[in-house]
Amino acid sequence: MPTKKIKLKPLSACVVSALTLFYSHVAMAQTAQKEDKKEESVVITGSRIPRASLEGPAAVTIITGEEITRQGYKNVYDALNNAVQNSGFTQGEDFGNTFTPSANTISLRGLGPNHTLILLDGRRMADFPIAYEGTVNFTNLANIPSNIVERIEILNGGASAIYGSDAIAGVVNIILKKHTQGYNINAKIGDTERGGGGNKRVQFSGTVNVDQLQSLFSLEYSEREPLRATQRDFMALRSTPSATLYRKDIKTGRYIDLGDACSQLSDFFDGTQISYKTSKGSYCASPRLSPMHWTVQTKNQSLNFFSSSNLTLNADTTLFADILLGKNKTENDTRSPSWVSSSTNQSYFWNKNTNAYEAWSKVFAPEEINGVNRFNRRWDDTSAGINLGIRGVLPGSQWNYEAAYSASAYRSENVVPRTLANIDTFFLGPKLGLDSAGIAIYAPDVQRLTRRLTPEEFNQITAASRSADSSRTQTLSVALNGELWQLPAGAIKTAGIAEIGNQSFDNLPDPQINQGVFNTVTKSDDVRGSRKRYALGAEVYVPLLKEVTASLAGRYDDYHFAGRKDGKLTYNGGLEIRPTQELLLRANYATSFRAPDMNYIFKARGTGYYSSTTDYYRCKAEGQELKDCDYANYSPGANYVQFGSPDLKSEKGKSFGVGVVWSPSNQFDVSLDYWNIKISDMVVNLSADQLLRDEADCRTGKRDIKSSLCADTINRIKRYPTNALSHAGEIQEIWVNPINAAYQATSGIDISAKYLLKTTTAGSFTFKANYSKVLSKKSKQFEGDALYDDLADLGNSDWRDKLIASVNWNKGDWSNTLTVTRYGKIPNGSGEYYLSPTGIANWSTVYQASKNLSVSLIINNVFNKIKYDYSGGWPNYPVGSFTPFGRQGWLEVNYKFGA
Repeated sequence: MPTKKIKLKPLSACVVSALTLFYSHVAMAQTAQKEDKKEESVVITGSRIPRASLEGPAAVTIITGEEITRQGYKNVYDALNNAVQNSGFTQGEDFGNTFTPSANTISLRGLGPNHTLILLDGRRMADFPIAYEGTVNFTNLANIPSNIVERIEILNGGASAIYGSDAIAGVVNIILKKHTQGYNINAKIGDTERGGGGNKRVQFSGTVNVDQLQSLFSLEYSEREPLRATQRDFMALRSTPSATLYRKDIKTGRYIDLGDACSQLSDFFDGTQISYKTSKGSYCASPRLSPMHWTVQTKNQSLNFFSSSNLTLNADTTLFADILLGKNKTENDTRSPSWVSSSTNQSYFWNKNTNAYEAWSKVFAPEEINGVNRFNRRWDDTSAGINLGIRGVLPGSQWNYEAAYSASAYRSENVVPRTLANIDTFFLGPKLGLDSAGIAIYAPDVQRLTRRLTPEEFNQITAASRSADSSRTQTLSVALNGELWQLPAGAIKTAGIAEIGNQSFDNLPDPQINQGVFNTVTKSDDVRGSRKRYALGAEVYVPLLKEVTASLAGRYDDYHFAGRKDGKLTYNGGLEIRPTQELLLRANYATSFRAPDMNYIFKARGTGYYSSTTDYYRCKAEGQELKDCDYANYSPGANYVQFGSPDLKSEKGKSFGVGVVWSPSNQFDVSLDYWNIKISDMVVNLSADQLLRDEADCRTGKRDIKSSLCADTINRIKRYPTNALSHAGEIQEIWVNPINAAYQATSGIDISAKYLLKTTTAGSFTFKANYSKVLSKKSKQFEGDALYDDLADLGNSDWRDKLIASVNWNKGDWSNTLTVTRYGKIPNGSGEYYLSPTGIANWSTVYQASKNLSVSLIINNVFNKIKYDYSGGWPNYPVGSFTPFGRQGWLEVNYKFGA
């Protein structure tokens, strides 16, 4: 039979050659290294039983402390935020307008920060004392020094049977270093190429060993400069100028001419104030107003200290103590200081001089109040955590035990500049009474409105409120693990835990808010609450056959709060099948739960306002495109009313997953996992923005206005009558009280691979890749509603998929790492189409100059990419999904001594 000659194209030939080289390398490595695969027993997140293999029935992703620096991540939060499992959109400290600008959090699988359990060395931390989006409790990731992190483990899926409440979407366990040698000084300084947002950091760490006492400590200080919208050309100006000074006749709706006031004050707002003409008259305006008062990166100063000590009493007993302290100061600016006449009474008055209802408004320019930073908001945060205990081996047995007490606390003091109650009198003169409709009467001098203020005058009509928020958690626990008995395939191992704990929080607003000191009628209530919890859990690991291992865990948690109890039993099971030494087939199933957020339970009638709001219905009703709409991103935004509910039930979760891991050698492994997570009885407190989007769809016929969702949405959004003298048709307030009603389900796949290539002349190469894709995500707000496809929702800003690939090259004294993150598609700002996927590359080079000294150069966003999006209007990029920083660079110097 004649032999057919196959001709390969150049690309195919390259692929075949590469695969041949790879598989031959793997085949040689299998024989040489099978004997080296024995590993020490370790405890991996998702189990309390020590095991020899890092792989188990559920996938665990590991990010090492070295990778945090090498891949260009600025801190622990940055590494977790970029993890492929973190597909959810969150508002962090750099989001701008948010309830929690001094905190950072993540949302595994897009299920919200309250469904991800964050642990520090396997233990809970106190919640951030201010609720995320004003609704749910969460853990702040901003104050964990990266130089003390050994590794971060991310467990996929439910784990309440091991850890209790909150572990629905997954668990993040930040594991800190326990051992090091000598002392270490690290200094790092960096900046952005386009300017703004520069930062610097210094760290000092080391060990102190005295007889049987071993202690590790770390001290970190860092500073970061703010980045304002005016420091990026694409958002330094708004296409439509924002009103800065106006006088308006309420009945006619027309603006009253201000004469030459705008030209006389043309130096305001960096010289951009103009007289802006509209069909209803003219007023003073500036295209630079909003950008001047928008920090896209907060100013931050932080000091953190960590200490870990172990005192060995004997070969079987050790005392331990860990302490973590943090001090964090944050500033941001998301709204300009302004005044609207009689804002506590309909926002207009009867002008006795003109016999007309008028509204006056003024935005205070930086030039008259002593600078743009004069009205910044400030947060002073203090955190503390302690973990004390004893661990060892029970006398006369092989059972390991640990008894521990852990506690952590968080305090956040918020300083908010406000206008005083005397501000109407300052501009309008004395109040002359009320008319028959209850509207205030004044006889004002218009020159008081149009003249330039001095900083001293501004100080007479402004002050600051000081509120204090705090949270605490403490846990007493006893844990055991050991072997029960031997089976032919190996030992049955088990672990058990008993816990008793307490959580509490306080939100204490400045008393002056309710005493009439400030120019506001919105009251702020003291809110506080606490709850106790008790838990018992057990876990067993059974080698059924040499190739088959099963695991089972169960736990009962009992919560006591608001005069009632809520108990929940959860369980999980796992199966591992190893047909060969190189191949692992795995499966897991878990139930999980989340106890109701304390903010939901104990909140009284809470009121406030959003920093900015978009009225999607009015934009659509008046035929205005979102990017140019008069009602888009107006600031300050709509008022909200939030009520608590002590009768809320626990949310219930179910998850399962199957996967395969192939590891033919120590040089190569690849895994593929499918995951599926469902949440029922989900507490609903929709974001105001989503409510307003839904309202627009309901009122314009895009959704069925008779549906239960539309009925609930329209009932939550209170509007002024369309025939009102002032604010006709505008949003009056938005109600966001919580209920147990919703259902959400999501599924997807994770793929990871790692390959180590060692050469004799070119050094060693490590290739790594992690990919996650959401296959489905569906939800409904009420039981009777049809399932809604969240993936197809052009208002859903969660990532559909994410890929991280890196290559590290080590040769001699040099180590180089290239990391590329590919972010999948997300909707554009107007919700009309998808923005294309985008890749961002980071580069780092480390030079080991001597045994003790190393120097690193880190470049983030190597190609200086910024993701623009003009469809939704200013600020012209996808806020919260991408950053406007551009290329950033750091120089880092590390010196070790005393080893």
